[in-house]
Amino acid sequence: MSGLPVISGMQAIKAFSKAGWLPHRQVGSHVVLRKEGSKVTLTVPKHKELRPGLLRNLIKASGLTVEEFEAFLK
Repeated sequence: MSGLPVISGMQAIKAFSKAGWLPHRQVGSHVVLRKEGSKVTLTVPKHKELRPGLLRNLIKASGLTVEEFEAFLK
């Protein structure tokens, strides 16, 4: 088991926003997030729930730990 919560794309976008990742643009139903000073972008589908593998990859790409991300969810 992954131990990650099942959340929607919008919940993930709100949590990443609290961590400093801001919406840069939207392509269809996917929101591209950027962080000041970072070359990395995160693409989050906002039209469905995120599977654990995708959520884990987004968290890893953002430089956060799972525990830090869960704290931003609250």
